Amino acid sequence: MKVQGKMFIWLALFILIMGVVYGVWSKEPAGTTALFMGFGLSMMIGYYLAFTARRVDAMAQDDKEADVADEAGEVGFFSPHSWQPLALGVGGALAFMGVVFGWWLLYFSAPIIMLGLWGWVFEYYHGENRTQ
Repeated sequence: MKVQGKMFIWLALFILIMGVVYGVWSKEPAGTTALFMGFGLSMMIGYYLAFTARRVDAMAQDDKEADVADEAGEVGFFSPHSWQPLALGVGGALAFMGVVFGWWLLYFSAPIIMLGLWGWVFEYYHGENRTQ
């Protein structure tokens, strides 16, 4: 955690320097404002990570002698195959085409999106936890 905090603080300082240089050279307010806002956001993230790093135990990334496998563990369960993202993609494509060609396409895309979403959420509800 300490490494990420330092990285974001250094990134914030770099963005601040680039914001000043860009503002002086270009005299363009939109880009200069965006860079200063980027400085503020990076500083907030860096401060938060540095602040919480003091309250969290040292992790493997804080140890210079650590291996990559020291932090390895189970990440979670990922579905090996599923047809539901295809249904969501087709429904989403139809919905966005409805914005271009006509809102009437939403009548066809909304049921496809709802079926794909329903199928994806309840894909693994089988057995004793299944609702009747």
